[in-house]
Amino acid sequence: MTQHGAPATRPDQPTTDPAPLRDVEAVVVAYRSRAQVEQMLAGLPSDLPLVVVDNSDGSDGLEEVVLARRNGRYLRGGGVGFARAANLGARTSTAEHLVFINPDTRPTTADLATLVSDVATDPRCSASAGTLLEADGRSQLGVGGWEPSLRRAAVHAVALHKRFPGIGIYARPELGAPVHVDWVTGACMAVRRQTFLDLGCFDEDFYVYNEDMAFGRVSRRHGMVERLRTDVLISGSSGGSGAPSLEMMRLRGASMARYLRKYHPRVPAEVMTALIGLGYAVRTLEQRLRRDRRRADEHWAYALGAFTGRAFVGGRQVTSRD
Repeated sequence: MTQHGAPATRPDQPTTDPAPLRDVEAVVVAYRSRAQVEQMLAGLPSDLPLVVVDNSDGSDGLEEVVLARRNGRYLRGGGVGFARAANLGARTSTAEHLVFINPDTRPTTADLATLVSDVATDPRCSASAGTLLEADGRSQLGVGGWEPSLRRAAVHAVALHKRFPGIGIYARPELGAPVHVDWVTGACMAVRRQTFLDLGCFDEDFYVYNEDMAFGRVSRRHGMVERLRTDVLISGSSGGSGAPSLEMMRLRGASMARYLRKYHPRVPAEVMTALIGLGYAVRTLEQRLRRDRRRADEHWAYALGAFTGRAFVGGRQVTSRD
């Protein structure tokens, strides 16, 4: 649960004085997101080593943007999803430290330096992530979180985590207040490359979503911790990838079901999956009564993913119950 302490003097800035970026490569997984990548890179040093793994294989001309940079590398991902593409970028890197950056995030050089400093100076820290912000300045729900349990799944299903932060699955931390979590988002996350490789990288059983939760699990199993920096605040954009939102919502539900079935005993996993799926089904009905068709469709897509364990991207099945 969130531990409250004295807020940072300037919560919009890191509380440390990090060293400059050295021996660091940024790893970006893209999918029809050239404009987002261009905007993200505009706020970072032009000579920052960078590898972009393009899951749309150059469909939007991203290659020329990357190769125009002094230290840019471009790899075709072949539509393999986030985990495999991110791992490809990491395995082909020679940098001591890596920073995974989503195209729709806008970290500064100071943000990245602070995250890298955490993993560089603490051998037990397997990953350090910044806190992503909503448009209204609040932290995003899901910048980190806790290992699912029957209680946490029930809390999430009935949305009690909105009133009692820290008892659900996903964290929405108070800005500037320390919080201890089991896993952190891979949207803007620093690692030591060798540690990342030694821990097996992101779990490639996940096309996208829950691979960061799985990395936190394996980190804990090896006696390591992940750090969520609530004083490193990272804005985002209203864009995202080129994938349709309903596809992504169904994929979220299917990935959660896959995670539960892979890492938890069968009966608890099925109960947790049912609880979460039913919770989203009820939310679907609530949104239909409110005549919010878009939200209702998104909730139902998540429920379908959880119930069936199947999800599709561009008509191709990318996640199954097996």
